[in-house]
Amino acid sequence: MERPWLKHYGAVAHHLEYPACSISGQVLKTAARLPESDALSFMGKRISYAKMAEKIEQTARAFWALGIRKGDRVLLCLPNLPQTVYCLYGLNRLGAVVGLIHPLAAEKEIAQNLKEVGAQTLVTLRQFLPKIEQVQKEVPLKHLIVTDIDDALGGIKKWGYRLAVKSKFPPLKKEENLLLWQKFIAQGCPYEEEKMPAEEGAVILFSGGTTGTQKGILLSNLNFNALALQTEAMSARQVEGRRLLAAMPMFHGFGLGVCVHTALACGACSILVPRFNVKDYAALIRKEKPNFIAGVPTLYEALTRTDYLDNTDLSFLQGVFSGGDSLSIELKRKMDRFLADRGAKVRIREGYGTTECVTASCLTPDHEEREGSIGLPYPDMDYAICKVGTTQEVPYGEEGELCLTGPTVMMGYLNHPEETAIALQTHPDGRVWLHTGDLGMMDADGFIYFRQRLKRIIVTSGYNVYPSQIENVLDGHEKVQISCVIGVPDSYRMHRVKAFVVLKQGIAPSEELKKELSDYCQKYIAKYACPREIEFRKDLPKTLVGKVAYKVLEEETAQN
Repeated sequence: MERPWLKHYGAVAHHLEYPACSISGQVLKTAARLPESDALSFMGKRISYAKMAEKIEQTARAFWALGIRKGDRVLLCLPNLPQTVYCLYGLNRLGAVVGLIHPLAAEKEIAQNLKEVGAQTLVTLRQFLPKIEQVQKEVPLKHLIVTDIDDALGGIKKWGYRLAVKSKFPPLKKEENLLLWQKFIAQGCPYEEEKMPAEEGAVILFSGGTTGTQKGILLSNLNFNALALQTEAMSARQVEGRRLLAAMPMFHGFGLGVCVHTALACGACSILVPRFNVKDYAALIRKEKPNFIAGVPTLYEALTRTDYLDNTDLSFLQGVFSGGDSLSIELKRKMDRFLADRGAKVRIREGYGTTECVTASCLTPDHEEREGSIGLPYPDMDYAICKVGTTQEVPYGEEGELCLTGPTVMMGYLNHPEETAIALQTHPDGRVWLHTGDLGMMDADGFIYFRQRLKRIIVTSGYNVYPSQIENVLDGHEKVQISCVIGVPDSYRMHRVKAFVVLKQGIAPSEELKKELSDYCQKYIAKYACPREIEFRKDLPKTLVGKVAYKVLEEETAQN
């Protein structure tokens, strides 16, 4: 197949050589090369690569003492903490497979995740114990390891946390399978390192997949190590010795793959953020002066709406990356103005990816951007636009399903061979391609354009309507802060289009404004695709990773 995007790569290599080692092997090689450099920063505490390597080894010994061996599966139900990093790479040293889930997940979801992964060992925070106790009634655990924020702190901050927060926790119940972090680490013993092949499974992340039901995605050591080198190449900046603000959670491919593993594999410092709120995030930017920040569009929307970074010099920024959801044209313009007004010499760069290939596989290049485009494929990642439901490629400029192939494509869905067969298909060229379930287009120069998640298409009066297109138009109105569009069942049209709109501060909702927005849409969108109903909201529901939860709005509407 043709690769028209290669002519735009500039200094970026078309092909990279990837290490034939595990994720822990890659990170520990970096630690041996840069022992005194900062690897992690957490609540003001700096952790060198040498110290991090020591902690990873301690954690590996502790899991070995528990009986964890090659192929065993362990679930981490933790936010972004140093302990999460130590567990991930320590378990990888033993050849174990690590599943990561959101600590705010519901009891039923955690129970299902444990069953799906087949894990008998879980690591979590003290404050989530009551929930895990309920989970164990359905899925008994062999080992429950409990850590807390203060296990990563020292000095005054450790005692301050214990007095202000930990003292309010209920007393711990004595359970045979429960181990507190310090005792867990203290019982460690020498272990036998498993030199995992690069192609072997290392991590399980959870995603909706191409059909919308949650399932585990098995990702290899190569998937993560390839992503790290590809991201470094596409960043167009030196990564070693730089600082990256890791607000994206590690249970998310973007957080784990880019914000943590890329940073540690390439010699940067990952500034761990256990919980996002815009005030603390802004304070971290001022204090830590990160060179790179990465986040979902709602994070950047929050930054543009706050005054916490007013009069702040952001000239230290060398890269600002958006992923995890579609970045509207209007939000990109707002964020670019926000950065320029504060002295930053960079503009926000949108990427695209799916958990099925860890995270990003496409990024707006540093030297060239095209409005509405998600950029060019990463090195060694090939993109094809195929007629939906087939492996047949469509011409440039024509819409179809985004398909991709390369070294970051998943091994498959855990326990779901039928789903895996739908997502991973062999094309006429003999290669296995990931069918993303997303609609997009490629121009003649190889720039990719994301259009819509296929499963979000609204069919009204026989026409296909793409919510993101309408949302982009509404978000461009001077009185609109953010919008979300869904299809509402309609006896005549099959579905009618409904828009939920959050107005900018100081703008009052009214029937006149509804008409104004409706008339505005008709200037840019075909009449059949225009919202027939507009509902004003103070805010929109969000998923655990900060995306607009359109499914929640669909469920609310269905119940009314």
